[in-house]
Amino acid sequence: MRPEIAVLDIQGQYRVYTEFYRAEAAAKTIILVNGSLATTASFAQTVRSLNAEFNVVLYDQPYAGKSKPHNIHEKALTKDEEAHILVELIDHFAAEHVMSFSWGGASTLLALSKRPRRIEKAIISSFSPVLNEHMRDYLNRGVTHLSACNRNEVGLLVNDTIGKHLPSLFKRFNYRHVSSLDLHEYAQMNFHINEVLRCDLGDTLDRARAINVPVLFMNGEWDEYTTHHEARFFARHVQDSHFACIQSTGHFLDMEHKAACRDTRLAVMDFLQPHARETRIRYQHHHQAGQHALAL
Repeated sequence: MRPEIAVLDIQGQYRVYTEFYRAEAAAKTIILVNGSLATTASFAQTVRSLNAEFNVVLYDQPYAGKSKPHNIHEKALTKDEEAHILVELIDHFAAEHVMSFSWGGASTLLALSKRPRRIEKAIISSFSPVLNEHMRDYLNRGVTHLSACNRNEVGLLVNDTIGKHLPSLFKRFNYRHVSSLDLHEYAQMNFHINEVLRCDLGDTLDRARAINVPVLFMNGEWDEYTTHHEARFFARHVQDSHFACIQSTGHFLDMEHKAACRDTRLAVMDFLQPHARETRIRYQHHHQAGQHALAL
């Protein structure tokens, strides 16, 4: 599964690395939005889950991953600037759907509030309108370690908090990635955290009232940082809100174990393609029966 790779110019301001995974039978395209400190590599599992049904677009923010060499990192990007980049990419790839993970939800909600003309549905995963005590503690500790550029503590913090339910292999990958980022990436994350702590997501939520497409908010049952209970408060801000709780999983959803991967995919597909739900259920039952027969 080889992507078509391009580095796109966004109105002469930014250069953005993109990967386009084409599916021959796909009628629609979905663009995936990373969480903080993440790159296209973090969506490997999600691409495998979706690429049979959709063309899938991944991209790195100008300050991250394979976009880094193509940009000058003089100042931090605001969430509005990230939203502007997303709107441009939606238009370029003619995407009908968008799906975000974790803090990517903030820029995605802002982008959706601009009402991109092609978008039909959106999914916001592992995000909450509430900064609860667990999230505030995580963010405040993050500010301390990021300000000091303490790579070891930043890596440990991610794995001990939002990443606590990840398999050990993923934790090692997370630590290696997060503890080896460039200083401007730590500065960017520090900027975003302070922005969130100052305004408490107020502006993002106010502007989300302009969203005019159905949005699925998807959270893990065990996620203490962006809980599925608190995610339901999005109904106060987004008119056509839908909710899914993925059982027995935490913040990283489909990355945590096979059942979570399956359940996350089913929730996504039931929302994006509800007309095909009965076919999927019949296939799942047939597949499970086959597995039992093989085991016997």
